[in-house]
Amino acid sequence: MSLVERDEALASLEGLLANAVMGKGRVALVSGTVATGKSELLHGFAEQALELGALPVTATGSRVERDLPLGVLRQLIQDSPLVAEERERAMALLDEGARTVTPSGSQAEPLDHVDAQIVHALCTLLLELSERYPLMIVVDDVQHADRASLLCLSYLSRRVRFARIVAVFSHSDHGWSSETFFQTELLRQPHCRRIQLAPLSRAGVMSLVARRVGKEAAERFSEDWYAVSGGNPLLAGALVDDYEDFLHASGGETPAELVVGDRYGQAVLSCLRRGEPQMLRVARGLAILGGPDSLAQLLGVGPASVIRALHFLTVAGLLALGRFRHEAARTAVLAEVDSGEWADLHRRAAELAHESGASTTTVADHLLQAGRVDAPWGVSVLEDAARNALREGRVESAVAYLRLAWRECVDEQHRMKITTMLVRAEWRINPAAPAGHLAELAEAMQRGHLRGSDAVVLARALLWHGRFEDARDVLEHLNESGGGMDSETVTELVIARPWLRATHPPFLAHLQKTTGEQDRAAIVSVTANRRLDAALALADVLTRGPREEVMDAVERILRGCRLDEMSMDTVESALLALTYAGRPDRAAPWCDLFSAEASALQAPSRQARLAAIRAEIAVRQGDMPGAEHHARAALDIIPLSSWGVAVGGPLSSLILALTAMGKYDAVHEYLDQPVPDAMFRTRYGLHYLHARGRYSLATDHPALALRDFQRCGELMGRWELDVPGLVAWRTDAAEACLRLGRPEQARQLAEEQLRRCGPATPRPHGIAMRLTAATGNARQRTTLLRQAVELLQSAGDRYELSRALSDLVKVYQDLGEYRRAGMIAGRAQAVARECGVGSVSRAVPRDGAGAAATPPAESGAVLSDAERRVAVLAAAGYTNREIAGKLYITISTVEQHLTRTYRKLNITRRADLPSSLEFGSPVTA
Repeated sequence: MSLVERDEALASLEGLLANAVMGKGRVALVSGTVATGKSELLHGFAEQALELGALPVTATGSRVERDLPLGVLRQLIQDSPLVAEERERAMALLDEGARTVTPSGSQAEPLDHVDAQIVHALCTLLLELSERYPLMIVVDDVQHADRASLLCLSYLSRRVRFARIVAVFSHSDHGWSSETFFQTELLRQPHCRRIQLAPLSRAGVMSLVARRVGKEAAERFSEDWYAVSGGNPLLAGALVDDYEDFLHASGGETPAELVVGDRYGQAVLSCLRRGEPQMLRVARGLAILGGPDSLAQLLGVGPASVIRALHFLTVAGLLALGRFRHEAARTAVLAEVDSGEWADLHRRAAELAHESGASTTTVADHLLQAGRVDAPWGVSVLEDAARNALREGRVESAVAYLRLAWRECVDEQHRMKITTMLVRAEWRINPAAPAGHLAELAEAMQRGHLRGSDAVVLARALLWHGRFEDARDVLEHLNESGGGMDSETVTELVIARPWLRATHPPFLAHLQKTTGEQDRAAIVSVTANRRLDAALALADVLTRGPREEVMDAVERILRGCRLDEMSMDTVESALLALTYAGRPDRAAPWCDLFSAEASALQAPSRQARLAAIRAEIAVRQGDMPGAEHHARAALDIIPLSSWGVAVGGPLSSLILALTAMGKYDAVHEYLDQPVPDAMFRTRYGLHYLHARGRYSLATDHPALALRDFQRCGELMGRWELDVPGLVAWRTDAAEACLRLGRPEQARQLAEEQLRRCGPATPRPHGIAMRLTAATGNARQRTTLLRQAVELLQSAGDRYELSRALSDLVKVYQDLGEYRRAGMIAGRAQAVARECGVGSVSRAVPRDGAGAAATPPAESGAVLSDAERRVAVLAAAGYTNREIAGKLYITISTVEQHLTRTYRKLNITRRADLPSSLEFGSPVTA
């Protein structure tokens, strides 16, 4: 027997038995809360009876046998060693007693009437038996004994004082109701001892655990086991069971933290089932509410009854400070509640929370669990809770609230407002989710139940899914409303205009022209003004090209933004404005910051859209592995079928990256994926045509590539978005023309692109310079390509830089300058590897001279700024005279700087200058 912290109780019982054996009968009442080891103590005591010189006679009370007259006494008689004649007489008395038991006619009388002669005769049998054998009479869970048996046991207890009998009864503290007379009757006897079993102490829990899983695990987790079990031996043992189950499942790996599993939950339910029904009912109410406030009103019982039940649950180790000690206990209790009671309790809890002024989130959670809204205030509460949830980033909760509000709302116009909110919320999880509501909203608009800003939301959703005809109808319907629009609608329309200009240019004609500053005056919120400014900045970049003052304004917008319900459009427009303006280095950290925020807010749609922008940024930085990673992430978070027309964004970045890295089979797989035809009426279609053309060019299909590039250029011209920063289609078309043997057409395209570029567009300028070089003679090509290298280096596009360097290697080879070719080839290969496209085979020198060995990157750190500038230009192939002209210094100064540079880097010639200098401080002309 392994009784922890029960030695004193066991010793007391043994002492009482010793007195009984000597003819001094005793009575013990062992009490304690549920599962504190009362039964184990009594059973262990009974097992020692023979060793202690007594004969055990046992019985157990049961709630289901409470109405069975003399049931417990019958157990004792049957367990007694009576001779046949005595047993026959005892059974007859029991049968007669059971037949003669009559219900009490008076509420004052504590129990049913039993014939006194029968009681006397039955007790006399046991008293006479004790003359032959000292008896240990044990009744476990006596609080569940039938009333007739309690009368007999009370009679017997009064007469054992001078008999060789020890009578031990156990009961739970919470189990007494109308039968308190038995406890009172026993305790008033001088020969009765009360033994109270308390929950285990911390040391007791540790001892219990150590006996089963060892001292090391006990010391590590005993505090947690004690805190969760409250010292209840059953609960503590169940936690050890969960621990052992984990060890078995993990192959013996020790858990990092406390394991609370199914065994603990089942033990909690076992404790509740052993108690009175009121305890279980209170536990269920507490599980519904999460705390004790309003518990009496919820259950419709008196406060005293609830207080008493909470006390017993606390003593039993289930509660601490009015709440379950662990969420697993609450979960187990809730799992036992049937659906009807569940709905009723939550509905009542919602009413109580609303009456007490609780938060709308608390009320809405109960309404959601009830699954129905009966109160007139229910729908508005759900809407308010949804708005709060969206602000806090709990999008799935917001969607759940709105779906219930939508289902329960009976006013159609109000229902459409809710539907619009639902579309916005579902969009943040998956843009495809709201598609089922679009037809309903369109029909509501035709009936006049959807107006204003909600109609703009509908139009944008329809455009995303490529339902352009429906979107056109919505926009025209808005135009017809004319001056009857409220300020919110005017705000949405003013913002929609530049957004359409940049994203869906063909649909701008379907939106009524705004009146400039007059309409802008209707925009009163800071958030709306930011949305408008960001959309205007994007439209400005795509129609007029980059301007520094616009870029500064965009960054100010981003500094004031957080990802809330309405700011994603602001962030997206601002990031794209920076990217298309040739500032990917400034856009990248902002995009990473907002991506982390979207992840924390658990907004998959926003994560995907930001990943798509990040992929576009990586492409323009020449980071092809990064572009592949971000584009795949975007398409994993939101499946390709849910992207609608916007699929062209991440898909084109992925195709460009894979093409650059030579992964043509993977590109072919993505090009086989169907895309909506409507995509080619959006900005996303331009990117897709460009990417598909680059793939065709890389796989030796220049005619197909030229067709895609020309179609891209035709659309950009028609939409008045023909700026080099969006898609440099002319240089790609020029490359296709060169492959097709049309050098004059290629030269015209490249020169036209050059005319459109300026100082603010170094990337497309450098690319155009490279293609222009391809149409000139060798000497011209050298100068043009070196300029292209400088431009692309300053633009930060490593992929295009590697291509320009590769072309420069080829030119030097053609001119027979193999030393220069070898030096540049090493840098070209290093850059190509850095941007993920591997080595550039065509840059390998024809004379077999390898590229100069690259010293450690830190070697360049010993150079002064002046020496570095000279070394960078020398490494790029410039002569001393050319370097002197570019830096406005004398040739002698150039020679002196180079001499000191050679000495510091421990090299002897220009060809040995490290390729890492190419990425040092930018060259200034």
